[in-house]
Amino acid sequence: KMTQQMRDLQLAQARKPPGPSSPNAAKRLYRNLSGKFRVNYTSFDESSLAGRGEKEKLRKSYLFQSNAALFEAVELQDLDRVQELLKQYSPEELDLNTPNSEGLLPLDIAIMTNNAPIARALLQAGAKESPHFVSLESRSLHLSTLVREAEQRVNELTAQVVNEAPNVDCSEKEKQLKAWEWRYRLYKRMKAGFEHARVPDAPANVQLSVASSSSVQVTFWEPLSVNSAVVTKYKVEWSCSPTFSPLLGEAVIDKLKNLHFTIRGLVSGTAYYVRVSAYNMKGWGPPQASVPPFAIPSNWREYDGRAPRRRGQAEALDHLLGQVKTVHQHCVCHEPCKNQPQSRKHSVSKSLKHLFHPGSKFLKTLKRGLYLTAIFYKDDNILVTHEDQIPVVEIDDTYSCLLMQDFLWFTKVSCMWDEILWLRQCVTVSQSSCSCILQTRFKMLLAISQMQGLLGIQDLGQVFFEPVKDKQGNILIVTLKEVKTNQTFESVRWVPICKLQTSRKSVSSPEEPTALDTLLISIQDKLAYHQRSGHALSPGLYLGYLKLCSAVDQIRVLVPERLPNILCHVKIRSNPNISREEWEWLQKMASVEEAVPAEPEAETSQNHLFQELQVAIKELMTLVNIPLQEAKDFRLYSQEVLDFGGQVSFLLLLPPSDDVCTAPGQNNPYTPRSGFLTLPLQIFELGEAG
Repeated sequence: KMTQQMRDLQLAQARKPPGPSSPNAAKRLYRNLSGKFRVNYTSFDESSLAGRGEKEKLRKSYLFQSNAALFEAVELQDLDRVQELLKQYSPEELDLNTPNSEGLLPLDIAIMTNNAPIARALLQAGAKESPHFVSLESRSLHLSTLVREAEQRVNELTAQVVNEAPNVDCSEKEKQLKAWEWRYRLYKRMKAGFEHARVPDAPANVQLSVASSSSVQVTFWEPLSVNSAVVTKYKVEWSCSPTFSPLLGEAVIDKLKNLHFTIRGLVSGTAYYVRVSAYNMKGWGPPQASVPPFAIPSNWREYDGRAPRRRGQAEALDHLLGQVKTVHQHCVCHEPCKNQPQSRKHSVSKSLKHLFHPGSKFLKTLKRGLYLTAIFYKDDNILVTHEDQIPVVEIDDTYSCLLMQDFLWFTKVSCMWDEILWLRQCVTVSQSSCSCILQTRFKMLLAISQMQGLLGIQDLGQVFFEPVKDKQGNILIVTLKEVKTNQTFESVRWVPICKLQTSRKSVSSPEEPTALDTLLISIQDKLAYHQRSGHALSPGLYLGYLKLCSAVDQIRVLVPERLPNILCHVKIRSNPNISREEWEWLQKMASVEEAVPAEPEAETSQNHLFQELQVAIKELMTLVNIPLQEAKDFRLYSQEVLDFGGQVSFLLLLPPSDDVCTAPGQNNPYTPRSGFLTLPLQIFELGEAG
């Protein structure tokens, strides 16, 4: 069969121009392909193609050249070119797993020439070994046949070149001879690589952890020895017996981008032993048992049978809101102007007229009062009015001091942008002592409705954690929203942020800028805050640091600027689950009776958590600028593990009781380095919930 394949190849070469006669010729082919074929075939002048059939033929030719270029790059051990082709084309376009006329795949050539970097690049792209190699004997026979027939072809061409007089045919045969000599050397190198290879060593650093009440996760590294052939797959086996007899299951991992595997469908409370072995072209190597040797699927909640804190809360709140809406469905309290004091009637009527008057528009300048501004941005552009102003509407022109409670109420309203009309109907302005508060909040709802109507959009985004103020008595509540699609807005247009900042004519002095000028100056910082507050943590278990400080009207919490919706933190490990055994150990460590618990036994999950916590605490103390000797007085919050969506969980590190919350005027000897800010606690809770 192989002889027939080689004859077919020779006939094909006789019918077409010869291939590259040397590595240099192959490199010239790469350069030609780079310039000639590295374009999108649809960019050709379609008028020059005779219909779809011609375009499809061109496409197939284009992809065939890409496949040939990949084989040449692997044979020449050109890693850069291989990576370029893998990035430029999909595995399907490259025919990555279709054998060539010699029955070889690119991965076969890479591993039999022991080119580990190219083999790893191909494996991560999804490359497989040739299905023709069903045994060691078949691979050995195949390589011997390739070497023998290549040697035979070299001898034939050598005799023809020596015996024939110099002519055009002789020159062509000399080129073929050089190409076959080079291929003969390649096959000999592949055969030698196979013969000298040995089975791989056991995988290194095989770690076992509890992933949930019904699963365990095993992670591992490549074998540390580099004297064997490239590993192309791994096998994970598990059993309830340390002798692995009987075997409960096994899984082969041939996608080697991430060396880990989760064994699911296990029985909670049962011990499972796990081992991992590696495979190369010489076969399976010895297995490596995990550390710890077994794991018991469980979760920390099983320690005392505690149910998730938030179970059913979202559904209960939705049900409660639905009940409230039903009660107010036929309410006539949407006519607040009838119940208000005479002194306020004119102001509210004026606001209503301004809202529904066809001439309603955004404000150009601020007078002493409370205002709402909405910042919509996309890439480096921002929405502005036709007068090149950031959209601003008035809330109250007689309100010069924004109470924190009113601002926090506004931030809660931002969770219900679609319900503003209903909220306006429910907020009645009474004649009680609290009427001034209701007046302000009703005006906030009116301003929101006005902004929504002028922009033609309901969702105004996220409220910035503090209003912008100036010495003239102006207060700006700022909302921020990133636009990722081509949304249509009314009465506004897009302009580059840098153009808006440079073209705006300030009406204030640098010493006392207006709230609008301050907003423009700091707009990049606010956009960065908004983007960072939407980022999520990667899955894992984290150690968080809870530090509060109180003021007259609020409590603030310390957060990192790079992720302001999460407490200061460091990552403990990638597995977010805390097992029952680990939680039991943490409870003992936190108990008063055992103030200094003994270090857990080696090769147990508790010992691994102990070591991981030691590293995390040192890293966290450095992060928040607290001397490590002070950490001896800190405590781990032992009431619960904070779960966020099942993929992220937190253990909390608390300062001593007297230092959890710094009171006004109290000296804090350890100030965190730059990169932190303090948010009002309610703002942080809204961000964390989002």
